[in-house]
Amino acid sequence: MKMDYELLTDLYQLTMAQGYWETGRAGTQACFHMYFRDYPFKGGYAVACGMAQLADLVDSFAFTDEDVAYLASLDAPGGGKLFKPAFLEHLRGFRLGVDIDAVPEGAIVFPHEPIVRVTGSIMDCQLIETALLNCVNFQTLIATKAARVCLAAKAPVAEFGLRRAQGAGGGLWASRAAVVGGCASTSNVLAGKLYGIPVSGTHAHSWVMSFPDELSAFRAYAAAFPKNCVLLVDTYDVEQGVRNAIVVGQEMRARGERLAGIRIDSGDLSWLAKMARRMLDEAGLADCGIVLSNDLDEYAIQSIRDEGAQVASWGVGTKLACAYDQPTLGGVYKLSATREPGERTWTDRLKISESAAKLTTPGVLDVRRYFYCDSGRIAGDMVFDVNAGVGREVIVDPADDLRQKNLSGLCFETLLKPLARGGRCVLAPELRDALAARERAKAGLETLDESQKRMLNAHTYPVGLEYGLFERRRDLVVRLRGIA
Repeated sequence: MKMDYELLTDLYQLTMAQGYWETGRAGTQACFHMYFRDYPFKGGYAVACGMAQLADLVDSFAFTDEDVAYLASLDAPGGGKLFKPAFLEHLRGFRLGVDIDAVPEGAIVFPHEPIVRVTGSIMDCQLIETALLNCVNFQTLIATKAARVCLAAKAPVAEFGLRRAQGAGGGLWASRAAVVGGCASTSNVLAGKLYGIPVSGTHAHSWVMSFPDELSAFRAYAAAFPKNCVLLVDTYDVEQGVRNAIVVGQEMRARGERLAGIRIDSGDLSWLAKMARRMLDEAGLADCGIVLSNDLDEYAIQSIRDEGAQVASWGVGTKLACAYDQPTLGGVYKLSATREPGERTWTDRLKISESAAKLTTPGVLDVRRYFYCDSGRIAGDMVFDVNAGVGREVIVDPADDLRQKNLSGLCFETLLKPLARGGRCVLAPELRDALAARERAKAGLETLDESQKRMLNAHTYPVGLEYGLFERRRDLVVRLRGIA
C-alpha cells in the first residue's frame, strides 16, 4: 500500500524544518532515539514491529510537485503564506540523508531503551519523526498484544479484526503486526497479498441463513470446500448445529474426506466447547477440531483453557486488531546529541522536565543485551554510548551480530542493526519479512522467564545505564538545573 510518508507528519515538523533552513542550522548533525516509557498491557515485555514500514519510508521519501503545491497553499494564521517559496523549492529537490539503526522486527524490547536510532542533519531527523513513530508505535503495540494472546492460546490463532480496525491502513498494519507477534494467519486478504502472510477463513452466519435449513447449508459448503471445511454451528442453536455438523462429517468420511472443524461464535464458549467435544467424540469424529471466536482476548482464552475446554484454534478480532484495553504504546522520539558541521565530537543534549519519568538519556546510544551462556535466558540490558565505550571493554561494531563472551559467564549482543545509511535503505530482505520476524519473536519469548510472560503482575526486566553514561547524565542534570 503506497504511503506518502513525506506528508504523514505533524505541521510543526515542517515549520521547524523551515526555521532550521532559514537560520542556517539545517546542516547541524543530530541524534534522536525512539523508545517507550512503560510496559504495554501491564505486562513484562514488548515485541518490536514496524521496521519494515520504516524501511518503506526511507525508500519512498521525497516531496512531489503536488506536495509542494499543497504546502504553498497553506496560509499563516497572521496573514500571508506559511511557507516561503525558496524553502519549498528546497523541499522539491530534497533527498533524505539519515542513518537509521533499529532492533530487528520481532525482537523483545523493554521500556527506556532505544529501539530506533536516527542520526543525520537535524532537519532530516525532524522531517521523519512523526511517520517513524506512527510506523513503530502502533505495530509494536499490536505485535505485543498478539504475543500475549498466542501465549495464552497455546494453539493457532487467526486474526480477523479488519472490519473493526481503525481504518484500512490500521487494519493492514494490525494484520501484519499480529502475525509478527505470533498469529498463524489473518482474514485480511490484502494484507496477505502485500506482506506475504497466511490468510484463513471459512463462512459466516449469512451462508447458513441463505439456505432453507442449516443441514443443507452445511452440505453445500462441504461440497464446495472439502479440503477446508469448518462449519459455523451457532446460527440458530449450537447443540443442533453440532448434530448437523456430525451428519455432514460422517457423510464426508464416507466419501474419503474430512470435516476439519466446527466454529462456535457465541454463548458460553467454554461450556459449549466441552459439550461439542463430547458429541463429536461419541460420533467418531475425534479428528474434528473446535474453533472458538467472539470478542476473545488473552484473559478470556486463559479462562476457557483453565476450565478444560479442548480448542484446536482460536479466532481473535476486535480486541487484538484494536488493542482494545490499551489504545497506544506511547513511544517517544527524543534528541540526545548534536554536532556542528566539521566537528568530530558530539554534544550531549538532555530533556529534564518536571516529571522524573520524562528525563531523557544523552549520547549516541545502543543496547547491550546480556544472556546466561548456559541457558540462553536473558539477564539484563545495558544502554551505552557507542562513542564512549563500556568501562575498559572494547565495543564491537553495533552491526556485528555475533554474541561476545565475557569473564562473568554471560554472553552479550548489541541490539541496533543498520536500517539506512545516507538516506538509502540497507535493511536485509529477511529483516523485512513478517514470517521471519514471527520466528524471532517466538525465539525471543523463549528467552524470558515465565514470570515475565504471565498475564498479571509480570516481573519487570532490568534495563540500566552503563556507569559512565549514568554519571554523565547525572552531571548534566546538575548543570542544567543550576544545582550547586
